[in-house]
Amino acid sequence: MMVFAGTNISLPQSNITQKLTERIDDLKQKIAAWGKRIRRFTERSRRFNQNLLFQSDQKRLYKSLGRLKVCGSGPGPDQADIIAFWRGLWSEPVNRSEGPWMEVVASQGASVTPMDPITITPEDVAEAVRRAPN
Repeated sequence: MMVFAGTNISLPQSNITQKLTERIDDLKQKIAAWGKRIRRFTERSRRFNQNLLFQSDQKRLYKSLGRLKVCGSGPGPDQADIIAFWRGLWSEPVNRSEGPWMEVVASQGASVTPMDPITITPEDVAEAVRRAPN
């Protein structure tokens, strides 16, 4: 038996180990919860500040977004590699097995009436721009 210094608590060694393990697990969970809470707060604060900046000065917001370091912002892939990649995807025929469900979807879509064409006039654009904050 072991006695905690300055207390009247005495526990066998196995109970102490179990209690310590449980306490360590509890503390780890609390630390993880606080970390998530801090991350959520930081993200929310960043979004809030960006929204304020967007409403007051969009130009400054876009400049600040451009300064942020983007993952993978190093040198891009070689142009020949890109061309070879897309050529391999688009130039080779693909044999797809389109089941009967495709015919069902096509027949269901045939009964839908198409939308009337929308004509946007310069007056519509002028009205939308006039209502915009900047």
